[in-house]
Amino acid sequence: MLKEWIVHEETAEGNVLAHALGTAPIIGQILWHRGIRTEAAARAFLHPENDPFHDPFLMRDMEKAAARIMRAIRGGEQIVVYGDYDVDGMTSTTLLMKNIRALGGTVSYYIPNRFTEGYGINGAALRQIAAEGCGLLVTVDCGIASVQTVADMERGMDIIITDHHLPGSTLPPAYTVVNPHRLDCPYPDKELAGVGVAFKLVQALWQMAEQRLYTDDMDIVALGTVADLVPLVGENRKIVQMGLRVMSENPSEGIAALIRVAGLEGKAINTGMVGFQLAPRLNAAGRIETARHGVELLLSADAQEADRTAGELNMLNTERRDLEQRILTAAEAMLTDFTPDVPAIVVAGEDWNAGVIGIVASRLVEKYYRPSIVLTRQGDVYKGSCRSITGLHIYEALAACRETLIQFGGHEMAAGLTLARDRVEDFRRAFANYVNTHLTIADFTPKISIEGIFAPADWMLAMVEQLTLLEPYGMGNPRPVFGVRDLRPQSAAAIGAEGKHLRMEVGTRTQHVAALYWNAGDLAELVTEEAGDFAYTPNINEWQGMRSVQCMVDSIMPAAHERVFPNRDLLKAVYTFLSRLRDGTDRIPYGEIALTRHFSREVFHVSRYTMETSLCIFRELGLLAPLTEGGWQFIPPTGKMDLTDAPTFRRHEDRKGDMNDGG
Repeated sequence: MLKEWIVHEETAEGNVLAHALGTAPIIGQILWHRGIRTEAAARAFLHPENDPFHDPFLMRDMEKAAARIMRAIRGGEQIVVYGDYDVDGMTSTTLLMKNIRALGGTVSYYIPNRFTEGYGINGAALRQIAAEGCGLLVTVDCGIASVQTVADMERGMDIIITDHHLPGSTLPPAYTVVNPHRLDCPYPDKELAGVGVAFKLVQALWQMAEQRLYTDDMDIVALGTVADLVPLVGENRKIVQMGLRVMSENPSEGIAALIRVAGLEGKAINTGMVGFQLAPRLNAAGRIETARHGVELLLSADAQEADRTAGELNMLNTERRDLEQRILTAAEAMLTDFTPDVPAIVVAGEDWNAGVIGIVASRLVEKYYRPSIVLTRQGDVYKGSCRSITGLHIYEALAACRETLIQFGGHEMAAGLTLARDRVEDFRRAFANYVNTHLTIADFTPKISIEGIFAPADWMLAMVEQLTLLEPYGMGNPRPVFGVRDLRPQSAAAIGAEGKHLRMEVGTRTQHVAALYWNAGDLAELVTEEAGDFAYTPNINEWQGMRSVQCMVDSIMPAAHERVFPNRDLLKAVYTFLSRLRDGTDRIPYGEIALTRHFSREVFHVSRYTMETSLCIFRELGLLAPLTEGGWQFIPPTGKMDLTDAPTFRRHEDRKGDMNDGG
């Protein structure tokens, strides 16, 4: 899929900022591009360790919440922490549990079962907890949408809601509600994760109890913050910076066990390791079985016990990956008729595991770049996970479709929903209509921010080292990506298990660097034959005591002169070529890359983009069908074909017409 480059131009202001900071010019440019435009703001961003945490009592009703918890601790009341079943919820639960215990409280916890109870506060669970003698229940990372459920329990026990999800028009009638997104909350940092809100509550408790500035357990807070994909700016940046240092040097027993089972022991832990290796293993508990396994691991003080639990989570994560792949394959089988005219994806299965459908929705967004919703039936209802693309606020989209839903909740880019089984088609139409009216054709092209155009071989070690000032990377502060146009690698080879990855040498004969492109080994025989626009990130490779610059490739597009959209004559040539390749069963045993290579050698040069676009047009016209084992089924035409029946061709012609009209 082509990505539109948004290239940031060099500014004089960025150079002035870099000079004031004493950094390389590229650092000033990146900060300026990201809206950090004063020396004070830049120093605060680059050195979050120098700024104190905000006073937790700035958050609306924090004092009331902390005072009630302290009264429960001192009065020996039974306290229950009610958490969510994702990593944010597990870390939030662990954090509050540990510190209430440390303050002398009697506390236990409850996390609902994803499959039988679903997201949020469960009324039956609340009644049971109250019946067992709980005097105070504190939610973490959930509860803001449970207005009626809390109302039904007003006389049973006191409930404190702490959450970071967007509130509706009415707050739950709890004892108190602590959420920086409350309209009347003056707290300056609104983007805390659920564990970030729990952290501020714990800070308030220690400040109230002992006038102590609490900064313990930062590895736990950072783990939940990174896993929940909140923007790593402001207080979140300070939390993650501090937490990564603790993870690398002296993590808790539970996180140390996760690090060992992931094969990261002895390494400096970064956000990528947390997001792609540690968090998924912890998340597997709530996705496959029960999130209690994750909390027990994080609460563990015994290394042997922690290793055992981490090993179990590792096996669950393997099972989770297998489930995810099976559901993804089934979902994609439902999308064989996908064309550029499809504004949104809504797929539904009868027995898909509810714990992994959110990941599957993310995979669909990656492949098709459409807002994607994956539903699974549970009795008489469907429950679903939603993932969006830039430009579409998924929570607002669901709110506009509320008449077709039982309930929903979430953020700008991710959400969940429940709907009756007989309303799926109604919802699909309503959601597609909303997307159609709020997005344009241009919105369906993924964008990539390019910090500047630099040849990979021009990077010096000192320049790359300066980029580490911008860490930790994550949502709101992505790893900087650079671009180079019209580049042809000197050499390329498939590496790794089964040749899964691609290693290239790029640059000149006298000055070149290695470039690695994960999961692109199939391009090895093609990438040296056509010029490409490379989006990449420079980093430092250390091997046997030697340090050198290398590039991690984000994407490769054919260079501008290679991005030839197939006209009628070219499509005719490709179709004739394909007809010669078919066997006796009208099968063509080659994928896009092999077909590109063969056509270029036997007919004339075309790029991968041109071949893929041609195949897409033929598929949309019903002349080709993809085979599950790879390759294509050739379908001879039954009558005269009109190319404008193919949405891809028609849209291209429409854009040409628009440009001609504008000229």
